[in-house]
Amino acid sequence: MSAAYPFSALVGQEDLRLALLLNAVSPAVGGVLVRGEKGTAKSTAVRALSALLPDVPVIPGCRFSCDPGAPDTACPDGPHDAGTGGTARPARMVELPVGASEDRLVGALDIERALADGVKAFEPGLLAAANRGILYVDEVNLLHDHLIDLLLDAAAMGASHVEREGVSVRHAARFLLVGTMNPEEGELRPQLLDRFGLTVEVAASRETDERVEVVRRRLAYDADPDAFAARWAPEEEALRERTAAARELLPQVRLGDAALRQIAATCAAFEVDGMRADIVMARTATALAAWAGRTVVLAEDVRRAALLALPHRRRRNPFDAPGLDEGKLDETLERERGEDDDPDPDGPDGGGQPPRGGPDTGHTDSGPDGASDNGPDIGPADGPGTDAAPENGAGTPATEGRAPDGRPPSAAGEPYRTRPLTVPGTGEGAAGRRSRARTAYGRTTGARRPESTLTTLHLAATVRAAAPYQRARGRTGAGLVVRRDDLRQAVREGREGNLVLFVVDASGSMAARQRMGAVKGAVLSLLLDAYQRRDKVGLITFRGRDAELALPPTSSVDAGAARLERLPTGGRTPLAAGLLKAHEVLRVERLRDASRRPLLVVVTDGRATGGPEPVALAARAARLLSAAGVASVVVDCESGPVRLGLAGALARELGAIAVTLGELRADTVSALVKDVRRAA
Repeated sequence: MSAAYPFSALVGQEDLRLALLLNAVSPAVGGVLVRGEKGTAKSTAVRALSALLPDVPVIPGCRFSCDPGAPDTACPDGPHDAGTGGTARPARMVELPVGASEDRLVGALDIERALADGVKAFEPGLLAAANRGILYVDEVNLLHDHLIDLLLDAAAMGASHVEREGVSVRHAARFLLVGTMNPEEGELRPQLLDRFGLTVEVAASRETDERVEVVRRRLAYDADPDAFAARWAPEEEALRERTAAARELLPQVRLGDAALRQIAATCAAFEVDGMRADIVMARTATALAAWAGRTVVLAEDVRRAALLALPHRRRRNPFDAPGLDEGKLDETLERERGEDDDPDPDGPDGGGQPPRGGPDTGHTDSGPDGASDNGPDIGPADGPGTDAAPENGAGTPATEGRAPDGRPPSAAGEPYRTRPLTVPGTGEGAAGRRSRARTAYGRTTGARRPESTLTTLHLAATVRAAAPYQRARGRTGAGLVVRRDDLRQAVREGREGNLVLFVVDASGSMAARQRMGAVKGAVLSLLLDAYQRRDKVGLITFRGRDAELALPPTSSVDAGAARLERLPTGGRTPLAAGLLKAHEVLRVERLRDASRRPLLVVVTDGRATGGPEPVALAARAARLLSAAGVASVVVDCESGPVRLGLAGALARELGAIAVTLGELRADTVSALVKDVRRAA
């Protein structure tokens, strides 16, 4: 097996390296969430970190890596006697794949043996394998929320609990949690973001010299991994020694009242919810002092801790960009600065200079190639989300999103809570919160024979299946004699996420400033609703001569909001082109993911102009979508005292429901329901 890429050979990415090292020094910090565009060495850095961790003493044969000096009293492989001889092994890095099941994560109980023999036969999962090591989750934003909740609960409590039909197993699960994600593929909920201790944004360097050095080192590693690792061995050893020294120093670090006041004032100034941010900042600042070789936390530690621990906690909705106003941060710290928060680093409380090896602010190390491995800081302006402006409907680039007459695009109205829009019937798609579906979680609606491994037992159905054969099986005692053929899997019904494809009319008939602002506000509200219901979204716009796929189907609703903000208007209304483009997009998506049912949302006033027989062509395109079984909603944007009812006619061709902009609001629907009830 070839050597892993050395941690000390990484170029740039100061915040990423520092956040990982701080968690290695103090796992109580709570893990790291690494956000960034693809190809920025996120996974490489995490895998390289495991080589810097000290060896772990374990009890031989214990599948849960119990410490021989302090074995877990509840270990399923126990009991272990204190003082049992142990062996040392390297710290593990366990990877959780995106498609993992709950049993793969937390472990599986053999329900058949538990019912028939009363034996807790437990097969450990990835949480047990990661105990006292690193648990790495790539693309954590693509995991189901239920799995993320289990993962973060175990990380917070240091233990995993597995319960199946009254049978319970608990084991230790203390690990350094590292997750990576590409925001373009969707965001984590703010509640889940808050559970990660630190978050860093990474982006590829825009400096030519640094990019050259990255490529040079990578090619050298690919050519001979072992020789490359040997060249960097002295730097790796220095970094490993510094990490171990910081761990030993950590209990001696003093967090004074002045530093605590700065932490509390900072969290209050940025209006961070709850108290977790204060605690994480305190632990991070303490780890920073230990990493620098000091026994006192300074104001600079508090500032750096804030930059790592707060940006993701200020996000209130998916359209808020994570970040922190550093000017406001400096003002807050200066206002709370006390007299004794800045002792002499060389004095008795200071602890001297930081040991060699590892990233320090403003410090540059040179690797064996003689090149600096600490590149310039990458600012938010170089990060993800700087998409090019979309093309207009005529196929020519839209100048900064402006309409052909040079006017800037209309601003979207304030988002609001929308009425629930669902796909009829019962699906089997990815778990979410929109339409009815047969899922792994939800209320139990029936039972069936398990197709493979039993995951959720339907106890009553299992007992009914086994009961007629008890005498033939020689039952004599109180226990039920259960065979594998008796086991029944619970069938559950919950909610699924759908593909919500927006088809938005951006033609001249929609170009009235007030109307387009209301339309954008409605679509923005539906995007927010899609985010809350765990949908994928896509955006098609039509204007001029053609339709454009402005946003291919994605889980990133904030990308949809960004496209919507730059949407120009004007020109004719090629309604048929928009509907045909929707039919083609949905056809391709059905091949990619047949279980995710689509919901088509057409936002238009129903007019069709341009080309021969535009109205008839639009009607044929609508019937094509209806024949394909696509569930649709038409949002009627027509306004004024005289209405033509064209959007209603389009809805009839689509087999869709039609709602006005006013009826889209949940509060309007609630008021109508109350009026009907009062009249009754």
